[in-house]
Amino acid sequence: MTEAERRIIAAQGYVELGLYEEAQAELAPLPEEMHHRVDVIEITLLCLMGAQRWAEALALATKLCSEEPMEPGGFIHAAFCLHELQRTAEAVDVLSRGPATLRAKPVYYYNMGCYHACLGLLDKSMIYLKRAFEMDGELRQHAKKDRDLDCLRAQLESHHA
Repeated sequence: MTEAERRIIAAQGYVELGLYEEAQAELAPLPEEMHHRVDVIEITLLCLMGAQRWAEALALATKLCSEEPMEPGGFIHAAFCLHELQRTAEAVDVLSRGPATLRAKPVYYYNMGCYHACLGLLDKSMIYLKRAFEMDGELRQHAKKDRDLDCLRAQLESHHA
């Protein structure tokens, strides 16, 4: 394993632990051309998101979408950044235009449910959320604390969506 590969693996580990500054410190010494690798872009993107630097993260997520148009990750991250930037309708558009591989991800349905709730489209939101919960029951617990879903709290609890 090269030093660069070790650094990338270490940075991935730090991101998984939520240690974004440590992850960035691992990536910083890499040669410039390595910063254009998809895995390094994604780690940097997750660090920016962890630091709530949404505009910078959106730029990298958009780059990821263009470099890996069939991979769902860039689209999920780009939409999340747009939502955090109060551009929720654009977030829905990004996910809607993303690759078919998105439809296999419970987080796609969950995020669409959250975004539609924030846009006041509550019936549509519930359809997405029910699908997300069918695919991954653990998302139901996350939904109980998600502020994006405050407007649906009673429905979520009464229907056990």
